[in-house]
Amino acid sequence: MSTFNTNLENTCCFIGGEWIAPTSGDFLELTDPSDGSNLCSIARGQKADIDLAVCAAHTALSGDWGSMTAAERGRLLFKISAEITKNVEWLAELEARDVGKPLSQARNDAIALARYLEFYGGAADKVHGQTIPYLNDYTVYTLREPHGVTGHIVPWNYPMQIIGRSVGAALTMGNACVLKPAEEACLTALAFAKIAHDCGLPEGALNVVPGLGSEAGAALSGHPDIQHVSFTGSVATGVKIQTAAAQNVTPVTLELGGKSPQVVFEDANIDRAIAFLINAGIQNAGQTCSASSRILVHKSIYETVRKRMSAAYSALTVGPAMSDHSLGPLVSKRQKELVDGFLDLAKRDKISIAAQGKYVADLPKDGAYILPTLLDNVPFEHPLAQDEIFGPVQVLIPFENEAEAIAIANSTDYGLVAGIWTKDGGRQMRMAKAIRSGQIFINNYGAGGGVELPFGGYGKSGHGREKGFEALYGFSTLKTVANWHGE
Repeated sequence: MSTFNTNLENTCCFIGGEWIAPTSGDFLELTDPSDGSNLCSIARGQKADIDLAVCAAHTALSGDWGSMTAAERGRLLFKISAEITKNVEWLAELEARDVGKPLSQARNDAIALARYLEFYGGAADKVHGQTIPYLNDYTVYTLREPHGVTGHIVPWNYPMQIIGRSVGAALTMGNACVLKPAEEACLTALAFAKIAHDCGLPEGALNVVPGLGSEAGAALSGHPDIQHVSFTGSVATGVKIQTAAAQNVTPVTLELGGKSPQVVFEDANIDRAIAFLINAGIQNAGQTCSASSRILVHKSIYETVRKRMSAAYSALTVGPAMSDHSLGPLVSKRQKELVDGFLDLAKRDKISIAAQGKYVADLPKDGAYILPTLLDNVPFEHPLAQDEIFGPVQVLIPFENEAEAIAIANSTDYGLVAGIWTKDGGRQMRMAKAIRSGQIFINNYGAGGGVELPFGGYGKSGHGREKGFEALYGFSTLKTVANWHGE
């Protein structure tokens, strides 16, 4: 396969199977969050570039891409998945340098991207309609059809994984895609487009327009010729995107923020729980919508859990992404300022720090680093326990009984993921039913990130579902055919 962006040179838009300079001629500078150095320049796409991309996508639907059978699409996705697998190390390095996440975590993201495409490749010809028993003179059946052109706005924290579960599912159903990656981290999105094109994805089936959210993102979400929009990101931006799409009555899938709890009861297997409690909060430096930022612990074992977590926190190391420590930097200095603001709030309100990690020696002074921090005995109504911090900060909250645990778990505006730790089967079922969350994990957290498991939220965590077959249903529209065959 030919290389792409090996020297991190100026990166253009990918439209209609070609690399095209932005119509404005403007580029944005990308910064390496590990040391603050300039990484490369990317296109500053705007409305005119989005218009070109949407046009190319519609052309693809009336050409080679639109005429492909489901089985052919599946075989193509298998081919792309295999090529990604061959290039995992290259993609991982791009992601680590672009986002700042430790190299091993970036490698897992590349592997996950390949797995998404493998799963959807196998599912492409298995999304079926139904026959519906009706009147004797009728044969009634349903068809699943693509929306048409779908818009995808992906964030900077997990570009490859979210491309896999969003773009991968949309392509599987036969949609043509316009992808707007986050301006902070778009290199693997462009690399994915290159790989897919080299594997034979027809021109215009996938188009990538980098740029600012307020320009390219706004143009995409409000475009009259887009038939579906998928967005992952903040609540505030999600509201803007849904408002813009609503002007064209365009359906939207939103995966937004989270303030996910893990609830640890007195009979929990603490030895098993500790790693899950911590890893779910500090992975990718806590910049994860499903991060477990609230740890609810029964009062009878609170001190034990606090001491065990504190000891594990003290062993966490923070360093450059390519050095592959426990945590890398945050994605930008702006993000660091936001997280620092929450830690200042903890200091102001005299909330004690139970434990922190440590920086490695010779840490680059211009990197966006922050210590993973465990806060002790945080009131459940405090902003630190209510607001999404999006950094490596976890809060410990004690509870007395099951009813109080449920009330605290459901006390935020979010409902994305929750973890329950107990050996009591009845309690497992009661808690799983009572907690308002799109995913519930019992005696684990994340289940290995399975691509087969539907993912989405309640409340301000968004609506619609990604991953698994539910994503395929979301990226298709249902048509009912009633055929009268009477005399």
